[in-house]
Amino acid sequence: MKQLKVILNEKFSESLRAVLPVAIIVIALCFSIAPVPTSMFMAFVIGAVLLVFGMSLFSLGADIAMIPIGERIGAFITKSRKLWVVLAVGLIIGIIITISEPDLQVLANQIPSIPNLVLIVSIAVGVGLFLVIALLRILFSVSISHILIALYAIVFGLAFFAPGDFLAVAFDAGGITTGPMTVPFIMAFGIGVSSIRSDQHASTDSFGMVAVCSVGPILTTLIIGLVYHPVSSDYTPVVVQSVADSQQLWGLFTNIQAGFPNYFKEVALALGPIALFFLVFQLFWFKMNRHTFLKIVMGLVYTYLGLVLFLTGVNVGFMPVGYFIGHLIAGLHYNWIILPIGMAIGYFIVAAEPAVHVLNKQVEELSSGAIPAKAMKLSLSIGVCISLGLSMLRLLCGIPIFWFLVPGYALALLLTFFVPKLFTAIAFDSGGVASGPMTATFLLPFAIGICDALGGNIVTDAFGVVAMVAMTPLITIQVLGIFYGVRLKRIQAKTKRDVVTLQVDDLDIIEI
Repeated sequence: MKQLKVILNEKFSESLRAVLPVAIIVIALCFSIAPVPTSMFMAFVIGAVLLVFGMSLFSLGADIAMIPIGERIGAFITKSRKLWVVLAVGLIIGIIITISEPDLQVLANQIPSIPNLVLIVSIAVGVGLFLVIALLRILFSVSISHILIALYAIVFGLAFFAPGDFLAVAFDAGGITTGPMTVPFIMAFGIGVSSIRSDQHASTDSFGMVAVCSVGPILTTLIIGLVYHPVSSDYTPVVVQSVADSQQLWGLFTNIQAGFPNYFKEVALALGPIALFFLVFQLFWFKMNRHTFLKIVMGLVYTYLGLVLFLTGVNVGFMPVGYFIGHLIAGLHYNWIILPIGMAIGYFIVAAEPAVHVLNKQVEELSSGAIPAKAMKLSLSIGVCISLGLSMLRLLCGIPIFWFLVPGYALALLLTFFVPKLFTAIAFDSGGVASGPMTATFLLPFAIGICDALGGNIVTDAFGVVAMVAMTPLITIQVLGIFYGVRLKRIQAKTKRDVVTLQVDDLDIIEI
C-alpha cells in the first residue's frame, strides 16, 4: 500500500508538470488579449484540476492493468502456434478497442454530414484489419520501412480520387484513433506476440504496431469520403453556456448529457469489452493467483476513474475555451499572433497526452535506457510545436493540407532508409500517440474557432490540425535516430581506440 502511494504521488507530479504549462498559457491569454466569460474561465480551471487527477489515475491504471493484460493475452495466443487464432483475436481486439476509444467519439461528434455510427464502425474495422497486418509483420519479421512505404503509397494514391474536402478529415481520423485506450493495449499486445520469436530484434519489433494501425482509419475514411460529402455549413459551433453562480457552474460538470454521468457511462462501455476479454482469459487460461488478479482489477478501476475525470475535464473545461480563444484571437487586427501562440501551446500540450507517457516509458525500458524518455519528450514537443505553427499558417493563408502532407510524409518515408529500424517504428508510433484527446478537445476546437472567425471552410481548413500533429513527430524522432546513430558510432570508435591503446600498453610492459 505504501509503495502504491509513492507511485501515485510520482504520477501526480508528472501529470501536474504536463498540464501546468498549458494552463498557464491559456490563463495568460484569458487575462490579456483573449478575455473569456468568468464562468468559462472557472470551468477551465476545474477542468485542469480534473485533468491532473485523471492523468495520474489513468497512468497508474495503465501500468498495473492495461499493459499486463495486453502482454498476457498477446503471449498466450501465440503459444497456441495457430496463425488463425492470433489473427482472429487481433482483429476482434482491434475493432473492440477502437470502438471504445474516447478520442474517436470526440472526432465523430465534430465531423458534419457523416452519421457517427458509420464513421466509428468503419474506422474500427480499419484498425482491426491493420492490426492483423501489424501482427503478421511481427510474426514474419518484415521490415517496418517496407510496410509503411507500401501502405502510404496506397493512401496517397487513393487520396487523389477522394473528395478534396475530405482529405483533412481522413488524416485526422488516422491520428485521433490511437489514444489513451488503444496505445497501451496495442503496444503491450505486440510485446506479448513478439515474445514467440527468439531473435534479438523480437522485443523491438513490437514498436510499429500503432503506426500500422493508424493507416487503417485513413484508408477507410477516404473510402467513406467517396460516399459521403461533408458540408462545412452543417457544423454546429461549440455552445458557450453562461452560468450565474457556483452551483450552476458545477452543474456543467454534472450534466447528464455532457458531464460526469455521460462519461461514467461512456468509459464503462469502453472498458467493458476489455474487462470481459480479461475475465474470459482468466477463467479458462490465465488462472492467475488471487493477489495478481485483484491487482489487475484495481488497475482497471484506476483506469476507469482516470478516464472519467480526464474526459470530463477536457470536454467541459477545455473544449469551449479552445474555441472561444481561437475565435477572439483570429478577430484581432494582429491575428498573426496565433502563429507563436499555437507553437507555444503545441510544444507543451503533447506532454499532457496520457498515451505519450506510456510510449516514452516503454521506449526507455525496451531500449535499456539507450533512448531516454526525456529525449523522446523533447523530440515530440519540437515536432508538435512545428506542426502547430504550420497549422496556424495554413489557417491564416488557406493553404491546402496536401501541400504539407505530401512533402512531410515523403521526407518521413525517405528518412526510413537512413535511420535505424527501431527509430523508424518509434517515430511512426509517436505520430499517432501525440495526437490524442488533448488535440481533439482543445487544439481542434481552437482551430475551428479561428477558421470560423476568418470565414474559412471548417472541413477543409480547420480539420487537419490533428493530421499535422501526427505528421511532424515522424520526422523529428527519426532525426533523433540519426543523432543517436552518429553518437553510437563515435562511442564504438572510441571504445575500439581504447582497446588498441590498452593492447599496445600491455605489449610495452611485456617488452620491459
